[in-house]
Amino acid sequence: MSDHLPPEPLWRDALGERLRRLRHERGERLTDTADRAGVSPQYLSEIERGRKEPSSEMIAAIAGALDTTLIDLTLGVADDLRSVQGVRTTSIRGAFALAA
Repeated sequence: MSDHLPPEPLWRDALGERLRRLRHERGERLTDTADRAGVSPQYLSEIERGRKEPSSEMIAAIAGALDTTLIDLTLGVADDLRSVQGVRTTSIRGAFALAA
C-alpha cells in the first residue's frame, strides 16, 4: 500500500470544468457566453481549461452570463471537488475553505 495520495484537483481546474459544463448545458458557444460576461472568448477558454486563475469579479461576471449566482457556482465546484476526493463536508464554511 502506498503512502502517497493522488494530488488534490486544483480549484481552477474544477471551476473551469464546471463553467464549461454549464455553458454546454445551455448549448452556447464560447463567444456567446464571453460576450455577455465582457471577456474575450480566448480568456474564457483559458479559464475553462484551468489555465487562468480568474478574479472573483471575473468569476461573478461569467456566472451571471450563465444565469447562475456566485454562491451556486462556488457550491457546485465544491461539490465537484468533494466527489473527486470522496470527502464529505456538510458545512458551507467547508465549501468556502476549498475556494480559499
